[in-house]
Amino acid sequence: MAQSNAFKFANNILTNGGYDAADLVGAVGGGKVLQVITATDSTQRSLTSTSFITTSNTLSVSITPSSASNKIFVIASTCMISGSGATIFATIFRGATNLGTSNGISQASGFAWDSTSLSILDSPSTTSATTYQVYYRVDGGTAYINGDGTKTSITAFEIAA
Repeated sequence: MAQSNAFKFANNILTNGGYDAADLVGAVGGGKVLQVITATDSTQRSLTSTSFITTSNTLSVSITPSSASNKIFVIASTCMISGSGATIFATIFRGATNLGTSNGISQASGFAWDSTSLSILDSPSTTSATTYQVYYRVDGGTAYINGDGTKTSITAFEIAA
Protein backbone atom coordinates (compact mmCIF):
# COMPACT_ATOMS: atom_id res chain seq x y z
CA MET A 1 0.00 0.00 0.00
CA ALA A 2 1.44 3.39 -1.01
CA GLN A 3 2.02 5.93 1.73
CA SER A 4 0.60 9.41 1.51
CA ASN A 5 2.97 12.35 0.99
CA ALA A 6 0.58 14.69 2.78
CA PHE A 7 1.37 16.05 6.21
CA LYS A 8 -1.11 14.96 8.88
CA PHE A 9 -1.47 14.86 12.64
CA ALA A 10 -1.77 11.52 14.39
CA ASN A 11 -1.96 11.59 18.18
CA ASN A 12 -0.70 15.21 18.10
CA ILE A 13 2.43 14.17 16.15
CA LEU A 14 3.09 15.70 12.75
CA THR A 15 3.71 12.95 10.21
CA ASN A 16 4.64 12.86 6.54
CA GLY A 17 4.19 9.63 4.66
CA GLY A 18 4.60 7.50 7.77
CA TYR A 19 7.64 9.35 9.17
CA ASP A 20 7.14 11.47 12.25
CA ALA A 21 8.76 14.88 12.80
CA ALA A 22 11.54 13.38 14.95
CA ASP A 23 12.53 11.09 12.06
CA LEU A 24 12.61 14.04 9.67
CA VAL A 25 14.78 16.16 12.00
CA GLY A 26 17.06 13.20 12.76
CA ALA A 27 17.66 12.59 9.06
CA VAL A 28 18.97 16.12 8.58
CA GLY A 29 22.01 15.44 10.80
CA GLY A 30 23.88 18.51 12.13
CA GLY A 31 22.57 21.33 14.24
CA LYS A 32 21.81 19.28 17.32
CA VAL A 33 22.76 20.71 20.71
CA LEU A 34 25.15 18.20 22.26
CA GLN A 35 25.97 19.91 25.56
CA VAL A 36 25.30 23.13 27.44
CA ILE A 37 27.57 24.72 30.06
CA THR A 38 26.66 27.89 32.00
CA ALA A 39 28.10 30.16 34.67
CA THR A 40 26.83 33.26 36.49
CA ASP A 41 28.13 36.16 38.58
CA SER A 42 26.12 38.70 40.57
CA THR A 43 28.82 40.66 42.42
CA GLN A 44 28.94 44.37 41.56
CA ARG A 45 32.38 45.23 40.21
CA SER A 46 34.01 48.50 39.13
CA LEU A 47 36.15 48.77 36.03
CA THR A 48 38.80 51.33 35.04
CA SER A 49 41.03 49.31 32.66
CA THR A 50 41.36 50.57 29.08
CA SER A 51 42.48 47.07 28.01
CA PHE A 52 40.10 44.11 27.95
CA ILE A 53 40.15 42.25 31.27
CA THR A 54 37.93 39.75 32.99
CA THR A 55 36.19 41.14 36.03
CA SER A 56 35.17 37.77 37.46
CA ASN A 57 36.84 34.37 37.64
CA THR A 58 33.42 32.76 38.10
CA LEU A 59 32.09 34.11 34.78
CA SER A 60 33.86 31.47 32.71
CA VAL A 61 32.77 28.26 31.01
CA SER A 62 34.94 25.40 29.83
CA ILE A 63 33.53 23.10 27.17
CA THR A 64 35.16 20.12 25.46
CA PRO A 65 33.83 19.65 21.91
CA SER A 66 33.21 16.02 20.93
CA SER A 67 34.36 16.73 17.35
CA ALA A 68 36.76 19.31 15.90
CA SER A 69 34.16 20.16 13.23
CA ASN A 70 31.48 21.10 15.77
CA LYS A 71 30.69 24.73 16.53
CA ILE A 72 30.27 26.44 19.88
CA PHE A 73 27.51 29.03 20.26
CA VAL A 74 28.24 31.36 23.18
CA ILE A 75 25.73 33.82 24.60
CA ALA A 76 26.19 36.13 27.56
CA SER A 77 23.86 38.59 29.23
CA THR A 78 25.25 41.41 31.33
CA CYS A 79 24.31 44.69 32.97
CA MET A 80 26.86 47.44 32.32
CA ILE A 81 26.75 50.89 33.90
CA SER A 82 28.92 53.54 32.31
CA GLY A 83 29.77 56.15 34.89
CA SER A 84 31.79 59.37 34.70
CA GLY A 85 30.98 59.66 31.00
CA ALA A 86 32.89 56.46 30.26
CA THR A 87 32.11 54.10 27.42
CA ILE A 88 32.22 50.46 28.49
CA PHE A 89 32.91 47.72 25.95
CA ALA A 90 32.10 44.01 26.40
CA THR A 91 33.32 41.04 24.39
CA ILE A 92 33.74 37.27 24.59
CA PHE A 93 37.18 35.68 24.67
CA ARG A 94 38.12 32.10 23.77
CA GLY A 95 41.23 31.61 25.88
CA ALA A 96 43.40 34.63 25.03
CA THR A 97 41.59 35.37 21.73
CA ASN A 98 39.06 38.21 21.51
CA LEU A 99 36.16 36.89 19.41
CA GLY A 100 34.83 40.43 18.94
CA THR A 101 36.60 43.56 17.74
CA SER A 102 38.77 46.09 19.56
CA ASN A 103 35.46 47.74 20.49
CA GLY A 104 33.98 44.45 21.68
CA ILE A 105 30.62 43.01 20.77
CA SER A 106 28.50 45.44 22.78
CA GLN A 107 28.97 48.83 24.45
CA ALA A 108 27.26 51.41 26.66
CA SER A 109 28.11 55.07 27.17
CA GLY A 110 26.92 58.41 28.50
CA PHE A 111 25.92 57.42 32.04
CA ALA A 112 23.87 54.54 30.61
CA TRP A 113 22.52 51.54 32.48
CA ASP A 114 22.59 48.92 29.75
CA SER A 115 21.34 45.38 30.02
CA THR A 116 22.75 43.68 26.95
CA SER A 117 23.38 40.33 25.31
CA LEU A 118 26.51 39.23 23.49
CA SER A 119 26.61 36.20 21.21
CA ILE A 120 29.09 34.54 18.89
CA LEU A 121 29.18 31.33 16.86
CA ASP A 122 32.72 30.00 17.16
CA SER A 123 34.61 27.26 15.33
CA PRO A 124 37.37 26.30 17.78
CA SER A 125 38.49 23.33 15.59
CA THR A 126 39.57 21.26 18.60
CA THR A 127 38.48 18.45 20.89
CA SER A 128 40.41 19.96 23.81
CA ALA A 129 38.77 21.80 26.69
CA THR A 130 38.04 25.35 25.53
CA THR A 131 37.35 28.28 27.85
CA TYR A 132 35.01 31.18 27.07
CA GLN A 133 34.79 34.27 29.25
CA VAL A 134 33.27 37.77 29.18
CA TYR A 135 35.85 40.59 29.16
CA TYR A 136 35.30 44.35 29.58
CA ARG A 137 37.20 47.60 29.07
CA VAL A 138 36.46 51.33 29.31
CA ASP A 139 37.77 54.27 27.30
CA GLY A 140 38.42 56.25 30.48
CA GLY A 141 36.69 56.91 33.76
CA THR A 142 34.89 54.25 35.77
CA ALA A 143 32.20 51.79 34.78
CA TYR A 144 30.37 49.05 36.69
CA ILE A 145 29.19 45.50 36.07
CA ASN A 146 26.20 43.90 37.86
CA GLY A 147 24.88 47.10 39.44
CA ASP A 148 22.22 46.78 42.13
CA GLY A 149 22.44 42.98 42.31
CA THR A 150 21.87 42.22 38.65
CA LYS A 151 23.35 38.99 37.34
CA THR A 152 25.66 38.29 34.42
CA SER A 153 25.58 34.88 32.78
CA ILE A 154 27.49 33.08 30.05
CA THR A 155 26.33 29.90 28.33
CA ALA A 156 28.15 27.77 25.76
CA PHE A 157 26.30 25.29 23.50
CA GLU A 158 28.12 22.64 21.50
CA ILE A 159 26.38 22.33 18.11
CA ALA A 160 26.91 19.21 15.99
CA ALA A 161 28.33 19.85 12.52
